Amino acid sequence: MAITRDSFPWLNAYPPGMAFEINPDIYSSLIELIESGFSTYASRKAYSCMGKEITYAELDKLSRNFAAYLDHIGLQKGDRVAIQMPNVLQYPVALFGALRAGMTVVNTNPLYTPREMEHQFKDSGAKAIIIMANFANNLEKVLPQTNIKHVFITEIGDMLGFPKKQIVNFVVKNVKKMVPSYSLPQAESFMEAVSKGGAMSYQRPDSKSSDLAFIQYTGGTTGVSKGAMLTHRNIIANVEANCEYLNPLLETIPADETNVIVAALPLYHVYALTCNALSALKNGGMNLLITNPRDMEAFIKDLKKYKVATFTGVNTLYNGLMNHPKINEVDFSGLKITSAGGMALQKAVAERWYKLTGNMPTEGYGLSETSPVLSANPLSPTNNRVGTIGVPFPSTEMRIMRDDGSWADIGEAGEICAHGPQVMLGYYNRPDETEKVMYTDPADGRQWFKTGDVGVMDSDGYFKIVDRKKDMILVSGFNVYPNEIEDVVAMHAGVLEVACIGVPDAKSTEAVKIFVVKKDPDVTEAQIMAHCRENLTAYKCPKYIEFRTELPKTNVGKILRKALRDEVKA
Repeated sequence: MAITRDSFPWLNAYPPGMAFEINPDIYSSLIELIESGFSTYASRKAYSCMGKEITYAELDKLSRNFAAYLDHIGLQKGDRVAIQMPNVLQYPVALFGALRAGMTVVNTNPLYTPREMEHQFKDSGAKAIIIMANFANNLEKVLPQTNIKHVFITEIGDMLGFPKKQIVNFVVKNVKKMVPSYSLPQAESFMEAVSKGGAMSYQRPDSKSSDLAFIQYTGGTTGVSKGAMLTHRNIIANVEANCEYLNPLLETIPADETNVIVAALPLYHVYALTCNALSALKNGGMNLLITNPRDMEAFIKDLKKYKVATFTGVNTLYNGLMNHPKINEVDFSGLKITSAGGMALQKAVAERWYKLTGNMPTEGYGLSETSPVLSANPLSPTNNRVGTIGVPFPSTEMRIMRDDGSWADIGEAGEICAHGPQVMLGYYNRPDETEKVMYTDPADGRQWFKTGDVGVMDSDGYFKIVDRKKDMILVSGFNVYPNEIEDVVAMHAGVLEVACIGVPDAKSTEAVKIFVVKKDPDVTEAQIMAHCRENLTAYKCPKYIEFRTELPKTNVGKILRKALRDEVKA
């Protein structure tokens, strides 16, 4: 059946010329997409970081060399390769090299504690890792418990050229003391591996669209961190849909100007992975890598060097930039697209950004399980409705499900469900967890992903999130799961019971708060905080600790987080 504007209410919000459907089978695999982008845009700048730029042709050569080296050391198609580094030039080389070697990439947050790293590496079965030296000391602690056989280490300045490489690496290591000592005698230099690969033959693997491209870790809709299995086809579908969405405005950029895309969000995060690193292969944009977006002074200095056309970010990032005294020194006259995802876009922030730049942010919505984008506000100012998550992407359907499993009516709240070619295969080695989030409609046999977010759809097909079905806490766009926090806090010998909830926070949307019943009457807030910092990434650590003599429970003894949330609201 042909899709027309009458097929779904949201299609009327699509601008003229934007396709209702995309072809997720346009490429045989991501390798074909990558190599097509490298060839088409060979002479264009692909990435800029700390003042160093590289072209698509250079990235083609470097990633091809790394792919050849991975094949040379005996890794097989489908083997898991972990990448653990911030936004530096080495990341795209490692990413595209691993994919071109037929590997499955496991993106790992560099700030993970040893406990979090061990879980992810063991769960995914990673056999190799490319890691920034700054985090190698943590790898040393867990490596014997994993299947990782090949370790590649790189330093922040390794691709900045002489003499900047030497200066940056010296300062990071010896002045700022940002590289704790480690002993990994089996480790190889990442840049040496890339160099050696230049003398080796590269045989393009027979990767298929159904092969796993990424195991992207997320809390899922409940509990402990799980790996969303994303195929080449899943990612291609989302890249195609994203480019279909962006193209009408990108085509207005003059031919002699570069589509400079600000990449302040980490490329290991699925949002930046798809919308920055992979979508640029289709539109020839140059990603401006921001290694440390918390250093607003340096961030703004980078922004002043370019006429930025596209900006991807989260509410807290835009808010932070606008609160810096030097933000008015940035030329935003070329800004075409401001994309806001990961967390709710506050109306006040959107309006301030529009006043500053002349470009109204468009909020979107997605999850790791959906590669990630499901919906976004149209880029035309008249159809951008701040406060909503917009309308479904091309080839994507969204519906609202009632608690009884039936489909809700327009304007009725329920769980947001999605159907489309970007929806994951399931959670890696977790069929039970997969079953919880996948629903097969008996009416037509189609499978839907249950997001765990409660929303409504209006008569025009715009969706709005009104609540969260799950207990997940959203801290600056990152998912935090109470189960994990409670498990870690409960490990402390002085803790008898603990409950974790999210509380409103003006800066990060939500902050983590824990309620603790002491086992040891002498245990202090500082001791628990220190324990959390040792075992949890910074954004997961509680901002607030409240001691209680008891916690609210059901008649069977289950701790009632909802009762604690209601107390906070009151």
